[in-house]
Amino acid sequence: MASYNFYRQLGVTSISNGLIAYYARLGLTEAELALVLQLEAFFQRGNYFPSNEKIAANTNFSVSDVTLLIQSLLDKGCLSLRQAKDASGKISSRYSLDELYDKLDQYLDQHVQVKDMNGEVLEEAKDSLNNDPMSDLAREFEIEFGRYLTPIEREEIQDWLNLDHYAPEIIKLALREAVLSRAMSFKYVDRILLNWQRMNLKTASEVQQYLERNR
Repeated sequence: MASYNFYRQLGVTSISNGLIAYYARLGLTEAELALVLQLEAFFQRGNYFPSNEKIAANTNFSVSDVTLLIQSLLDKGCLSLRQAKDASGKISSRYSLDELYDKLDQYLDQHVQVKDMNGEVLEEAKDSLNNDPMSDLAREFEIEFGRYLTPIEREEIQDWLNLDHYAPEIIKLALREAVLSRAMSFKYVDRILLNWQRMNLKTASEVQQYLERNR
């Protein structure tokens, strides 16, 4: 039986914990993150323009899936296609994830606490790598639903955060109402959120006051 050290010889791909924690806040889906991981693995082995067929062979994606995901990353400004010259002057194409990491730098600079080696906070910010709203909400739903969420359900939570701009605390309150009503579905939670939005309830405090008045 091969040992772990044997498999280590296949190489290790380095990826930022910041990207893993905050990809959803950057507008990436789980499928797009998986593609980014594949691209990084190829890049770090010196292949900056892997074919869609090679990427698909490493994943559960079809070649057409890979094509669509690459186009989506290009459209979101998280991936670019560049041209470069080698020593002989030959021009070749290559992908670059610089734009994605620029977005990550900007997000971390605005939202994440910066700590020194002793754990002391150097700069105050809203979040840390341990309290990403998307991951926190996904765990809450999985606990209440008693199962893992599907990729589509995770994207719906991401849309609530990034497109509808619901506060995480309000989404948790909507989930609690669904649990109390024994209506465990994303459609029901979404209906609750839309109803509160129509009533112009924008904060968790306003929602709680409304719920207390109508118990």
